[in-house]
Amino acid sequence: MSTRTSALDAVVFGVDIQSGDVRGDAPSYALAVYDGDDVTRDVVTHRKLRRLIDDEEPAIVATDNMYELAADKDQLIHFLGSLPADTRLVQVTGAEQPEPLSRVAKRHGIPYGKDPMQEAEAAARLAAHNVGHEVSAFTDTTEVKVARGRSTGSGGWSEDRYTRRIHGSVKKRAREVESELDDDNLEYETDIREAYGGYANAVFTVEARPGDIPVSRNRSGDVRVEIERQRRDGIEFRPLVKRRDHVIVGIDPGTTTAVAIVGLEGEVLDVWSSRTSDTAEVIEWIVERGRPIVVAADVTPMPETVEKFRRSFDAAGWTPESDLPIDEKQHRTREHSYDNDHQRDAMAAALYAVDAHADQFDRIADKLPPGVDRGEVTARVVAGEESVEAVLADLNDDDETEEESTEHEPRELTEEEQRIKDLKRQVDRLQSHVETLEGRLEEKDDRIDDLETELSVAKREERKEVRRDREVSRLDRKADRLERERDQAREEVEELENKVERMKALWKLDHSNFSDVSAEKEGLVPVKVVEKFTKGAIREADDQYGIAPDDVVYLRDASGAGRSTAKLLADFEPRVILKDGGLSEIADEILFDSEIPVGPADDVAMQEVDELAVAREEDVDAVIDDWHERAEDRERDRKAAMVDRLISEHRAGDNEA
Repeated sequence: MSTRTSALDAVVFGVDIQSGDVRGDAPSYALAVYDGDDVTRDVVTHRKLRRLIDDEEPAIVATDNMYELAADKDQLIHFLGSLPADTRLVQVTGAEQPEPLSRVAKRHGIPYGKDPMQEAEAAARLAAHNVGHEVSAFTDTTEVKVARGRSTGSGGWSEDRYTRRIHGSVKKRAREVESELDDDNLEYETDIREAYGGYANAVFTVEARPGDIPVSRNRSGDVRVEIERQRRDGIEFRPLVKRRDHVIVGIDPGTTTAVAIVGLEGEVLDVWSSRTSDTAEVIEWIVERGRPIVVAADVTPMPETVEKFRRSFDAAGWTPESDLPIDEKQHRTREHSYDNDHQRDAMAAALYAVDAHADQFDRIADKLPPGVDRGEVTARVVAGEESVEAVLADLNDDDETEEESTEHEPRELTEEEQRIKDLKRQVDRLQSHVETLEGRLEEKDDRIDDLETELSVAKREERKEVRRDREVSRLDRKADRLERERDQAREEVEELENKVERMKALWKLDHSNFSDVSAEKEGLVPVKVVEKFTKGAIREADDQYGIAPDDVVYLRDASGAGRSTAKLLADFEPRVILKDGGLSEIADEILFDSEIPVGPADDVAMQEVDELAVAREEDVDAVIDDWHERAEDRERDRKAAMVDRLISEHRAGDNEA
């Protein structure tokens, strides 16, 4: 089979800074132009690089660091906006946290050297093999604006007729653009500003890239058409291919299924767990992130559920000699983050599988020639039990067959024909440059007209401002006086509020309606009141008086909470939750799994004072003890249900076998 990707059907520019600094003066770049077969090398200035990109319109401009092409984020966005419509900027070393280029090249079997030209060539070859992330600052939404091509000032005849003609031309061109968008079945929204005799401008927000829109930027007489892609809030990285390379997969089955994806070098790519997903959803999640070579478990023998996943991917299996101890799994995963113990176990299984195959992976990599897909060969050797030599021979046979079927001999051009071809290409570039300069000149003329209009308006406004100066001065003096009075009043209010808060605190400490409690308030526990079981109410209570671990929390209305709300309250680790009303099933499940006792508020005698309350310690302890008794029954029921389900799965597996 061929390992050549579709990216090799077009030209790729590999770029690395040769000397200087993009933040300084006149940096030079090593440029490697790769067409899938040959590499052309050159050293160019920044200006010449931009000109070559405009002229050649490569499919990809590849680099190991995007900030070698721009000094900062603003310049990078400007650079991206100046690229041809079908040219993409690709950072081959990753997204926000790129890897060293040497490591990426080694992983994909691409020749690498520290010389800038060698790094530029490595970047081009990697991008051609769909390695890296596209750097994007623009969405796939384009704004097409039809507007006046000249000022509506005097046109040599009646100004009203002149203005009406311009606005009529804008309306006519806007309708033509609308018709062209409809003919191509493009989705768009229209914002029209009507004016005397027609339209002042019309803006079409089209859900498409500029290259997919049948309208081009131009200026013709009374009308100009501008095309601009909408910018994102920041820089976005999109992988060239959604599917990752060949990977190692660790799976921890059970009530909660956890999956970890690890690369051949041992880097953790993704980890996930779910209590509700079925087998098909788990397989789909794995397929979106890679092609498994090995499926691993942390226990031996391999659980039947994990074995089903292994067979579905036709991958090799791995299990430890004996069940992995918890302390060893914790140690092996200490440098990686995970949300629960299931994810930790899946990650540990995958990482130990990588460790077990590390020497084999290295031996395979040492035998591979440059440019061969390491993951493909490794998969066939490990999972298919083929030899490296047999796989390479098979790949070479496929490549030769493909080359023989597509090879042709183009007629060699004569010297005169080649000269004509070069001159035509040069003329096309010069004409394009002339059109660009003419467009800039027209834009400058339009800018001059606009500035003259603004100057005239500014002069009129200046005369008005002179008449307003005295009134403004009077109002400024009055405003200063009112601000001083306001600041003084605020200070008085703040002092009074502080005094009220101190008085309320003293009152709450000195008053109690429990007749059987001593003056020292022994046997009472403070209760934090949350009005509703919502995120906003929880955060408001935390802001007002703080919710700390081992606090007693009273939910005045416990209904309606979802997963994230229950998780937020559980994160505070309260001692017990007293509730009015019923909890939702999902909230009850989250709090139960977090071992947070929950009981009815009616079972506890409470005395509320504004937003605070106090309750008897013995009542709170009784609620907690009651919850623990119910929790033991609930846990036994859950374990019984899990045993029944495992027995059913085992029987179903035996029937399938």
